[in-house]
Amino acid sequence: MAMTNKKILIGITGGIAAYKVCELIRLLVKADADVKTVLTPNAKNFVTETTLRTLTKNPVYTEQFNGFDWKPEHINLADEADLFVIAPASANTIGKIANGICDNLLTSLVAAFNKQIILAPAMNCNMWNNQFVQENVKKLENAGFSLIPPEEGDLACGYEGVGRLADINKIFNKICEVFQDKQILKGKKILVTAGGTKESIDPVRFIGNRSSGKMGVAIADAAWNYGAEVCLISTFKTDKPYRVITVESAQEMRDAVMREFPDFGMLIMAAAVADYKVKEFSQNKIKKIDQEEINIELVKNPDILSEITKIKSPSQTVVGFCAETENLKENAVKKLKSKNLDFIVANDVSGPESGFESDYNSVIIINKENNDIQTTGKMLKSEIAKIILKNSLKI
Repeated sequence: MAMTNKKILIGITGGIAAYKVCELIRLLVKADADVKTVLTPNAKNFVTETTLRTLTKNPVYTEQFNGFDWKPEHINLADEADLFVIAPASANTIGKIANGICDNLLTSLVAAFNKQIILAPAMNCNMWNNQFVQENVKKLENAGFSLIPPEEGDLACGYEGVGRLADINKIFNKICEVFQDKQILKGKKILVTAGGTKESIDPVRFIGNRSSGKMGVAIADAAWNYGAEVCLISTFKTDKPYRVITVESAQEMRDAVMREFPDFGMLIMAAAVADYKVKEFSQNKIKKIDQEEINIELVKNPDILSEITKIKSPSQTVVGFCAETENLKENAVKKLKSKNLDFIVANDVSGPESGFESDYNSVIIINKENNDIQTTGKMLKSEIAKIILKNSLKI
């Protein structure tokens, strides 16, 4: 793929895998990309500025403030670049970025950069599996960073395990994919719902479900990265570069969706909306009593999808979700027909490592003609989000 006129910023942190990035730079320059590099202080111990200058034909940036300029380097470079790739990303730098620390040029650039950032971590396997490192990685993924996970193999420290920098060709292909897909949804307006609704019983208790909202957020992130105007209606607060509306109950979600939908070309209803709510909310906490049983009367919640498909125009697309533990396709087709959806994404939530609360999922996507569009095995939800959006363009 030619990358003429594409400006790519490569951030290199302190790790033995830094030398491998020279090959990535060579591939990018060969593809006609304009590549600039930023080194952390420790990265200079592993790769020289002379090498990088020779490969990129550009200056190498290492200092936070390099002489007087009305616009500091971290603002200049952030404004110019189309994409920021940090490879290798050390545990130290990942931790700093995740917690908003800007103590060098690279971390300051991240704070100032408002376009897509790709992270390719590399470190000792025990460091990679450390609880705090994993929490930081997930925090960055949730903030919209694209992750290329490290691979398993022999590590420079003598250990064997997951921690080796991903294959350079894999990183290069990911960069190509970003530029190929970057504007496929430009001009589109996409409304996404995420999370599980809560139906209050009293001021303390509620009826809920196990939905984490990860799938919906992944779809919203991917749509935004593809150039769409995005609004996320979520049952939890989240900081995003696009508009987020926070709701709690099914009724609140229904009201928000009905209000916003007329202005959007597509609704992707990934939220897990409660089918029932408590008939009478108790203003005070229900006290524990001696009875072995307590009866709570439930009534049906609004059916958001059914309402939406009755008012949608021919130019609008509505995508539904269903979560099943058995008869996945049969139940999905039934919902597809009864709700009059354009297509449906059916989640298999029977596995212990996919579905609710997991970073992974396994789905089938079925269109209104009842033909399988695509069946996925177990995949990261961030990757499934891209598949869903690309399939939506075929309708």
